Amino acid sequence: MACNINWIIPALRKPTHLWRLASTITIMAVGLFSKVLIKFLNKSKIHNRHIISNLLAKRDQSRPLVTVSNHHSCFDDPGIWGTLRLRHLLSPTKMRWSLAAHDICFTCSQHSYFFGLGKCIPVIRGAGVYQEAVDFMIEQLAKGSWVHIFPEGKVNMTKECMRLKWGVGRMIFESPVPPIVVPIWHIGMDDVLPNEPPYVLRLRKNLTFNYGDPIDMTEMVRALKAANATDEEARKQITDFLQGKLQELKLKTEALHNKYFKTKS
Repeated sequence: MACNINWIIPALRKPTHLWRLASTITIMAVGLFSKVLIKFLNKSKIHNRHIISNLLAKRDQSRPLVTVSNHHSCFDDPGIWGTLRLRHLLSPTKMRWSLAAHDICFTCSQHSYFFGLGKCIPVIRGAGVYQEAVDFMIEQLAKGSWVHIFPEGKVNMTKECMRLKWGVGRMIFESPVPPIVVPIWHIGMDDVLPNEPPYVLRLRKNLTFNYGDPIDMTEMVRALKAANATDEEARKQITDFLQGKLQELKLKTEALHNKYFKTKS
């Protein structure tokens, strides 16, 4: 059962100097741990890392970034970011904001502080797209920040195609500046941290990460607004579009994973 989380988002909106220092330490420590685990203690193949690297290093700072990915393990975030270059992992202001389930990551005060310091926002599953966590993410997009979303809305243990939640559609449609979206597909994270007990990190697993081509959402958002699409219609069209892009990337990543690790075996 989740603890009281009402203080977290207000604290993140107006962080103290002590909070900023603790957040910097938390993000850097977790980033380095993820880097070691993914890069050196498991067998990882990373495709198209230059896409995320270039966007983090060179994009106009007024232009927000949204990444969306599949969700197969509770270690997906921060594990995925072990693929980033070290200079980005050690730059907390550039690192992502991420939604995290309030009833899993915010179950006690210690967990709440840890995930809050790690730029994770408690989202209440079932509370719909109009909740404070989504509002907060739109505020971050307005600042040109990077927001990461698991649009399946939960760990997909079956790995079957799941309809994406519309929260991602709302964030993109209501962002004052339409974001650049990068889809990500990864394979093997549920081998590193299985979804069944014992919940212990494993080593020497085969992992594949694939960054898809960046998608400029400007024209799609502009067209929806010009057509006077309702908020619901816009959310659905954007979410359906991203679902198609993720499924395309899934097929490409599975082929790359099978080819690379079959050759290595």
